[in-house]
Amino acid sequence: MSSASDPSQTKAITEAIGRILDAGSAGVLATIVAAPQNVGLKLLLTSDGSLVGKLEPNNVQDAIHLQAAVFLSSGKDATTLSLAEFGPEVGRWAGARVLFERIELEPRLVICGAGHVGASLARLAALLQYRVTLIDDRAEFISREAFPDERIDLILAGGWKESLRAAVGTGRSVSIAIVTRGHKEDEECLRALMSSAPDYVGLIGSKRRTRFVLEKLRAEGFGAEELDKVRAPIGLDIGAVSPEEVALAILAEIVANRRGGTGAPLCQTS
Repeated sequence: MSSASDPSQTKAITEAIGRILDAGSAGVLATIVAAPQNVGLKLLLTSDGSLVGKLEPNNVQDAIHLQAAVFLSSGKDATTLSLAEFGPEVGRWAGARVLFERIELEPRLVICGAGHVGASLARLAALLQYRVTLIDDRAEFISREAFPDERIDLILAGGWKESLRAAVGTGRSVSIAIVTRGHKEDEECLRALMSSAPDYVGLIGSKRRTRFVLEKLRAEGFGAEELDKVRAPIGLDIGAVSPEEVALAILAEIVANRRGGTGAPLCQTS
């Protein structure tokens, strides 16, 4: 029978978590927090659906395996459930409780443009525990005095392409908001992103302005698959007017994309 302190199982799970983070994928760590035995034992569901670790009885392990897959698709960070809520009739294990925790890279938001909207978005995203990178080519717009929050990294762009590619990296767990001051800067940022694979890319502007930018890139040879991933205009329709409200609309869409939300009202009226 598996022990909560089994060093070989702990080592295997630790190594698997490292592989998940290195690959930029996601997994679920399930920990027995209340049970007749093996309290503290952990099982890890990887993104390919396999389970690292072992628990007896087998029907309890199978139930946790299935629920971990459900939890992974939910977009939640953590939840604790009793086995009776998702598992079979398991006798004395009926009162067991399991903590499910999402394993993934820290969510990051890269913002192109530190004007009123970009600045508001950076502050709001940091409040929601995103790691933020704020890029602008105007030094006076990205002073540390204006952004004292240590979760906000500031980059003075010598060139948008080089700065953005360096900030985005592989694109894993990265959302990008393009909120620059003009067409030229927007286009430079989009061109730099076409070969990357971030989780989210959004472009600010009216439908007419964003359509102009996307059509220009299409004429340059960029394909539909690359351009269709751009959310343009960026954000959810909440009737936003002020920079702070626009930032809220943008971040709401980013969170919905990350968590699998629809953006629809929770209140269903007849």
